[in-house]
Amino acid sequence: MINVIFLGFGNVNNHLFDALHKSTEITIKQVFNRNYIKMISPFEDIPFTDDVSKIKEADIYIIGIPDDAISSFSSSLPFQNRLVVHTSGGVSMDALSNKNRRGIFYPLQTFSKQREIDFKNIPICIEAENSKDLELLQSLGEKISENVVEISSEKRAKLHLAAVFVNNFTNHLYHIGSEILKVDDLPFDLLKPLILETASKIENLSPEKAQTGPAKRSDLKTIEKHLHLLGNSRYRKLYELFTEEIKQNYGKKL
Repeated sequence: MINVIFLGFGNVNNHLFDALHKSTEITIKQVFNRNYIKMISPFEDIPFTDDVSKIKEADIYIIGIPDDAISSFSSSLPFQNRLVVHTSGGVSMDALSNKNRRGIFYPLQTFSKQREIDFKNIPICIEAENSKDLELLQSLGEKISENVVEISSEKRAKLHLAAVFVNNFTNHLYHIGSEILKVDDLPFDLLKPLILETASKIENLSPEKAQTGPAKRSDLKTIEKHLHLLGNSRYRKLYELFTEEIKQNYGKKL
């Protein structure tokens, strides 16, 4: 049995909590959060505290708080030589206070409230300072995911950068598409089949082979028409930037 305590209860720890709670091989001993949280059914029997001095003893402490607060918060923990990990993709393991054994338990996924997540295929990226702790994190990860991988802080930073491009930036492009359609009272639902097919294609094709569109085809008339429709919109610069990037990438094949 692995005993776990959650330190912070934002989106990531909230979803991890739900996933780990389902395992019969894991005991969630406590949830700490600076602001009071009412543990709802079926979790009302799990102890909660907002007092850092009352944090109990456990095998693993999972910090899930904003990135900029991880270092100072880990230094404030009133115990030593226990395994403390964080769930951030972009923060080094070294940001954790070295008064405790340090590690990483980073689920590579986007998390939103009120949306259930199946952890089965989510990559869990782990790191630790010693082999025993790494084995413990491997075991914890395997309770919820079939894809647990050891990745150094340096490589995880690159992975997180790539994730921002394919997730955060892509989602913002959805927002831009939605704003463009709103001007003419067109529903965003019209784009959803295209979005789903675009995402589905990379199951079988590389992003390079899946690329389509006027920039790849060097369809200058269509590009000029789009720029005319954008006018002085702030989205024009993004269109020009992406178009040029795609043209540069596929220019030799035109």
